[in-house]
Amino acid sequence: MTQTTKKPILGSFLTVILTLLATYALVKWGIPALSREITSLPFPLPVPGTLMFFYMTLTIVALFLIVTFSEEGLADFLRPVKKFLRGGYGSIPRAFILTLIPAVIGWQVYEITVPKVEVPSSLRIQHPSSNFPKSFEAKRNPFASPTEAEVDAFIEQAKANEIEFIPQVQEDIEHWAEEIDPEHVLEFFPLAPMRKLLAQIQADNVDKATAKAALLEKNLFEGRALYAMNCRACHGDSVAGDGPMADGFKLRPINFTDNGTIETIVEGYTFWRVTNGGPGLPTEATPWDSAMPEWKLSLTEEQRWRIIMAEYDLAQKTPRIPEGH
Repeated sequence: MTQTTKKPILGSFLTVILTLLATYALVKWGIPALSREITSLPFPLPVPGTLMFFYMTLTIVALFLIVTFSEEGLADFLRPVKKFLRGGYGSIPRAFILTLIPAVIGWQVYEITVPKVEVPSSLRIQHPSSNFPKSFEAKRNPFASPTEAEVDAFIEQAKANEIEFIPQVQEDIEHWAEEIDPEHVLEFFPLAPMRKLLAQIQADNVDKATAKAALLEKNLFEGRALYAMNCRACHGDSVAGDGPMADGFKLRPINFTDNGTIETIVEGYTFWRVTNGGPGLPTEATPWDSAMPEWKLSLTEEQRWRIIMAEYDLAQKTPRIPEGH
């Protein structure tokens, strides 16, 4: 008995053509449609032309390796091509196809090279504000300008050596105090305002200006700690958008030290951006470009304000003054 191999229903040439068409359709229309379902956005996420080129190139290379793996496979692929060129399918189809191919190529070259004037489908701007609440415009950072009552409360805490810290740093300060056994917990901060305040406490002659400067240093320390825990991975120690995770994003995290970023916007806008993250931005911001989470879901309002204070300080920038002021 002789064993016969079953021929495939589709030849190699037709299989290659259908695979190319299916890959193109999947990348061109399938992925954007699927992205809309996953993200629940009112628009699909387009596939960049460069990525389309990579997919199609890899598909062609893979098909080439499959077809040329054996002489039989290559012969099966070339068989309909040779038959077509010899007129085996008729002279009219041959003439039509041989005319159509260069025409399509020429049309594609023309479409790529001809200058076009058209409105962008989604305009990305650096500071999107179409849904920015006007009530946020006049917001000021409460930790950057403590009230007189807050300064008085801090003075009483300092005199009693019972300073209240945020929970995120309280444990570290307690460990330090156990090892060092300081006379006062504010010795944890080797800063001029703190030394001056401690000297005034010892002399029982504390002035509010010194206490306010010391309170600002305490707020900055807590803000930097919260920044390191939540923001450093992306924005970096230098707040220049160079954190250890920065290279993993399509667009690098914003560089706060750049003169065109947080220095050009009011504090209330910065708070709104941090609060809503990428998902909360309007359409013109192309939200898929921003990986910043909605910090209102995991950080309190006070924590967000402390972080913003630290960001401006680390970047050595000041927020823009609202127009009404």
